[in-house]
Amino acid sequence: MLLTMVFMDIVNSTGQLAKFGDERWMSILRQLDVVVDRRVGPSGGERIKHTGDGYLFAFRGPTSAAEYAQIIRDDATALGLQTRIGIHTGECERYANDLGGLAVHITARIMSEAEPQRIMASQTVKDLMAGSELSFSDAGTHQLRGVPGDWSLYYVNV
Repeated sequence: MLLTMVFMDIVNSTGQLAKFGDERWMSILRQLDVVVDRRVGPSGGERIKHTGDGYLFAFRGPTSAAEYAQIIRDDATALGLQTRIGIHTGECERYANDLGGLAVHITARIMSEAEPQRIMASQTVKDLMAGSELSFSDAGTHQLRGVPGDWSLYYVNV
């Protein structure tokens, strides 16, 4: 199926855990879980998985995914967290309650290229969103670990 995926990672989660301690850190993560779950459905998406210090979400289209990415980045910031987010649209396979396929891996690799507090998207997402209210700035060409070719990536402007 063709989906737009959003991967979000908490920047320096191990350092944050050390700073806050187990109990406070788990409280912050529970608060973040509540926020992301409350907002994902109305934004047209679904939470696919929680990775401990990150999330994978799926959307039918890139505009709702990019808008949601901005919302959850801001909500995480309000909890004192920094995030990095990657967005990509591609073919993937559904396995029970999970997604698989190269597009999922590409999304994760795009996220890993993003600077803290930034939302990075593939050329595919940028092209599909032509005419939307959101704009993009060039983030350069990147080689994504394990993915063939060079990838033009873009930051979603706020």
